Amino acid sequence: MENQVIDAVPQIHIRYDGRSIDIPLSEVDVGVLSTDEQIRAAVADNLGVPVGKLRAFAIDRNQETNHLTLRPEAVFG
Repeated sequence: MENQVIDAVPQIHIRYDGRSIDIPLSEVDVGVLSTDEQIRAAVADNLGVPVGKLRAFAIDRNQETNHLTLRPEAVFG
């Protein structure tokens, strides 16, 4: 059977304050071409938190699905 990509609404997956949240990109008015600053500002506004709380968060862009992930930076060691 051939793998098929299911059409899905592009979304941003957020890991913040011990929670996982999925929000459609259209709801926060950003996309894969948005800058990191634009994405952090839109998510902070949506979560009702100061954007400074998200400054150290990494943003991953999935080019195949157009989904984004906003997550805390990984700490090793």
